[in-house]
Amino acid sequence: MNDTPQLLQVQLTVNGEARQLSVDSRTTLLDALREHLHLTGSKKGCDHGQCGACTVLVEGRRINSCLSLVAMHEGEQVTTIEGLGQPGKLHPLQQAFLTHDGFQCGYCTPGQICSAAGMLEEARNGTPSHVTEDLQQAPALSDAEIRERMSGNLCRCSAYPNIVAAIREVAEAQ
Repeated sequence: MNDTPQLLQVQLTVNGEARQLSVDSRTTLLDALREHLHLTGSKKGCDHGQCGACTVLVEGRRINSCLSLVAMHEGEQVTTIEGLGQPGKLHPLQQAFLTHDGFQCGYCTPGQICSAAGMLEEARNGTPSHVTEDLQQAPALSDAEIRERMSGNLCRCSAYPNIVAAIREVAEAQ
C-alpha cells in the first residue's frame, strides 16, 4: 500500500490573480487558500459545512470551502474576503458591517460578508428562497428574506440584527 500523497497541479484565479498550486489530492479549497496561499480571512469553524465561516465565492456563487476539494475548481475564479475590498476602498458590505457593528468577535465576519455578496447577487438574479412570497417577481429583501438566505452562516456572538441591518442597507442602495 502506497501512503505517499498524490500531488496535483491546480490552476485557479484567486482574487483576480492567476495561481498555480501543487497540492495533495485531498486538499480542501479552504486549506489551499489558508495554508498554501496564506489567505487567512476565510476561517475554519466547524470543518463540516455547518457554520459558514469558510464561505467564499466561486464563479460568483457562495460555497463552503471546507466541503470542496481544490481540485474541483480547476480554472475557476475564487473570491475571498481579501478580494472584495482594499484598505481605503472597502466593499460596500464591509463598510456596512462596520457602520452597523455587524460583528463582535469577528470570526464569522469574512464568511458572513462573502455569503452576503453572493446572496445579494442571487436576489438580483431573481433566485427565490424558502420564504419568498411571490415566485413570479424578483424577491424583495425583507428582514425575513435576508435571515433565510443567510441561515447557513452562524454567529456565536448573536450579532444577527446588526448583520441584517448591514445587508439591508447595501441591498437598498443597489
